[in-house]
Amino acid sequence: MARRIATAAAYGGGGLGLLGGAAAGLVLTEVRYTRWRVGKGTEEDPPVAEGIYGTAFAAAPGPPWRLAMLGDSTAVGLGVRRAGQTPGALLASGLAAVSERPVELHSVALSGAESSDLERQVSLLLTEPGRAPVPDVCVIIIGANDITGRVPPARSVKYLAEAVARLRTAGCQVVVGTCPDLGSVEPIGQPLRWIARRLCRQLAAAQTIAVVELGGRTVSLGALLGPEFAANPRELFGPDRYHPSAEGYATAAMALLPTVCDAVAAWPAEERAEARRRERLLPVAAAAARAASESGTEVSAADSGGRRAPWALMRRRRRRPLPEEERHHDEGRHEEGQQDREMTPM
Repeated sequence: MARRIATAAAYGGGGLGLLGGAAAGLVLTEVRYTRWRVGKGTEEDPPVAEGIYGTAFAAAPGPPWRLAMLGDSTAVGLGVRRAGQTPGALLASGLAAVSERPVELHSVALSGAESSDLERQVSLLLTEPGRAPVPDVCVIIIGANDITGRVPPARSVKYLAEAVARLRTAGCQVVVGTCPDLGSVEPIGQPLRWIARRLCRQLAAAQTIAVVELGGRTVSLGALLGPEFAANPRELFGPDRYHPSAEGYATAAMALLPTVCDAVAAWPAEERAEARRRERLLPVAAAAARAASESGTEVSAADSGGRRAPWALMRRRRRRPLPEEERHHDEGRHEEGQQDREMTPM
C-alpha cells in the first residue's frame, strides 16, 4: 500500500520542485493576499443538522439508517444558514427518499479540522456515551486544511487510513469525498492556483488508494467541483468566496448520494446495472490517479475470489436530483458541548 500511495502522491507533482527563489517569493505573496481576501463573511457557526430525516417513512420496517458525517467545514456545511442545506442533511434526506426508510444523522465533523482530527472524531462517534449504535455508513470529507496547513501527504493519508480502518473494523461502510480542488477558489491567482490544484490532486489520489485498500469507497470531489465552481463562482461559492454556497453543497451531495445509497444496498437495481455498464477495472494506483482528474468518479475495491485484489473499479454514476429540503426533523439531538466547540474556517 505504501508504494502505491507514493505512486499516487507523485501524480501531478512534476515541476513543483523547480520553483526558483523569485517564483517562491511570488507564491508567498499570493498566499498572504489570498488569506486576506477570502474567509470573510462566515463568522457564524454552521447550523446543527443532527436528527431524524424521512419522517414520512416512519412506518417502514426496520430501524432508521444511521448516517454519520466526519471531516472539516465542508462536511459541517459552513456558510449556509439552514440545517437542511448542509451536506449531511442533504445526504440524509436523499438516502431516506431513495430507500423509503428514515435516516438518523449524526455529525462529529469540525470546521478547521485537518486529517489528524479524525482520530478524535472517530472516537467520539464510536465510544462516546449516549451515542447511537455504530453507524451504517460514514461519510468523510477531509483534506483541504491539510493542503493549506502544509501537512505532508503521507502523514495526512496515514491519519485518514487509521480512521477508515477503525470504522470498517466496527462494521461501518465508509465513503470518502476526496480533497476538493482549492485551485477553483475564485480569489486565488496564478501561480498559486496551479500549485494548489496539483497538490489537491496528489492528495486526492493518495486518499483514494488508502481508502480503497481498506474496503471503503471514494468519490472525487475535486475534479467534480473544480470546473463547475470555476464556471459558476457567484452561484456555487458562499459569501466568504471560499466555502460552497447552498447550491455548491447540493452539487457535492448529488455526487456522493449514489455511492452512499449503494454502500448500504439501497440504490435501485436498474441504476446499479447502469453503473456496472460504465465500470472500468484498473490497478488501484492507476484508478486513483485517473479519478483525481475525472468528475464525480467513484472508486471501490475489486473482488477476486472473495479476496480484495490490488485492482479497483471506477464507476461514473448518473447523478439524481436531491429531494426537497426536509422540513420535519429533530435538530435537538446534538451533544451539549457541540455548540461550544471553536469553529474556524476550513
